[in-house]
Amino acid sequence: MPSLEPFSSPPADTRQESLISSKGVELRNVAAIDIGTNSTHLLVASVDPVLHTFSIDLAEKSTTRLGERDSDTGSLTEMAMQRVLETLQRFKDLAESHKVEQLVIAATSAVREAPNGRHFLNQIKEQLGLDVDLISGFEEARLIYLGVLSGMPFGENPHLLLDIGGGSTELILADRIDARALTSTRVGAVRLQRDFIKQEPLSSARLEFLRTFIQGSLEPAVDKVCQRLKPSEKPLMVATSGTAMAIGALAASEEVNSPLKLHGYRLSRKKLDLLIEKLVKLTPDQRRKLPSLSDRRAEIIVPGALILQTAMHMMKMDELLLSERALREGLIFDWMLRKGLLQDRFSFQSSIRERTVIHQAQRFAVNRSRAERVARHAISLYDNTHGLLHHDTGDGRDLLWAAAMLHACGQHINMSSYHKHSWYLIRHGELLGYSHIEHLMVAAIARYHRRSLPKKRHEVWQAFSKRDQRRIVFEMAILLRIAASIDRRPEPIVDLIAVETKAAEILFELHAQTDQDLSLEKWSLMNCSSIIQEIYGLEMKVNTR
Repeated sequence: MPSLEPFSSPPADTRQESLISSKGVELRNVAAIDIGTNSTHLLVASVDPVLHTFSIDLAEKSTTRLGERDSDTGSLTEMAMQRVLETLQRFKDLAESHKVEQLVIAATSAVREAPNGRHFLNQIKEQLGLDVDLISGFEEARLIYLGVLSGMPFGENPHLLLDIGGGSTELILADRIDARALTSTRVGAVRLQRDFIKQEPLSSARLEFLRTFIQGSLEPAVDKVCQRLKPSEKPLMVATSGTAMAIGALAASEEVNSPLKLHGYRLSRKKLDLLIEKLVKLTPDQRRKLPSLSDRRAEIIVPGALILQTAMHMMKMDELLLSERALREGLIFDWMLRKGLLQDRFSFQSSIRERTVIHQAQRFAVNRSRAERVARHAISLYDNTHGLLHHDTGDGRDLLWAAAMLHACGQHINMSSYHKHSWYLIRHGELLGYSHIEHLMVAAIARYHRRSLPKKRHEVWQAFSKRDQRRIVFEMAILLRIAASIDRRPEPIVDLIAVETKAAEILFELHAQTDQDLSLEKWSLMNCSSIIQEIYGLEMKVNTR
């Protein structure tokens, strides 16, 4: 059956309850810090040892600019190191307030390349008592792979992962079994800006130089990846990092229905080319006025975008997916592996959709047993009414299951019109493994499982531009409406639903688990009769056994 918006946290009034899983097992809190070239990031996660997965409770970022090194010696400057030290102290205090059992810290290219990098790590240990792992480029690539793997189903296709950092770019060829090629190249957005961009807008000659330099730098990594690809394979490209997210946010802002989250967002090379054509003509001050760009990101977005464009060109990729998960989530995932909380990283990957849905159900205090009953009824209806109540070819089944598991989460806020609250919570929640549009479809199916049918004026309905998307949402919502109408009591009553059609009639036969009266369930189900008549032209009848 049918993986976490990564940077969200539960409402303050439910955070204490979320420390215990649905099975009564205490969650284990762990924190990860990534000391990068441009920024330092903190992630605090709750690990469920029963579900073998994690959710993110807190995410913080500080633009520490560690890559602004001394121009003569290449050493980390005192100002940059002080910025990182102050940030680490604050992050340490935050992590301890969440009672984490371990704080995992990694430093990347800026520290490993600086002559005084080791000295800086000793300084961190002496002043803050924190141990920092200075990871290699290959280890950085491996952790990025684990991070993306924790939030995106790979299926049978190989994936090409691209992480553009401030000082290095990681290119990884991976599948659901393992990473086939791990590469790290000393070309990054901050490095290029610092070394080669002195005046903007860029001249045509400088732009051509940058593209040539980036291509030459990436060639060994691209060659290694191509050697590990089978002749018939066409990998899916996945980009992660602040640069990729910023590019995605700019592209999405130009769309009529821009996505709330960028995880799973598809960016075409054509759209990227047009965006870069605009960006290179602007000064940093002009770019700062663009939506979704911070001051620092506006300074380094052009060289970062050129790396992304060049990599797509070299790998002959027409589009890519964005992943909000990367190194920091990989640190959490790796900690779980080392603690024996995952049998292996592949069993985690195979059920990532199911795990994230269950996490959301727990987070919003959904009655798990009742949700599973409704989901079971909904899937049974799906399997037995093809060609009658729906014409889905398979895409809607997983979406129906997820919506059924989460359809009542809005009751966490208010019982009145809870289906609308469910739409909001699912839409703004964490559903890794689902694309952006699939995420919206799950939320919409839950929204329309009761009360009114979709209307053109509804914000929910306007989110879907394609007819197939609306059809799937509509049909799956009808099935969920029927399944939810049957589950009216705290304890399980209905064991089986049989469906039969005769001419212009549709007959539902409800089978009780024991010798019990099903008049309540029959009455509730009959409330769907007007909709069945209106939509399908069928007269509904209900028998019980």
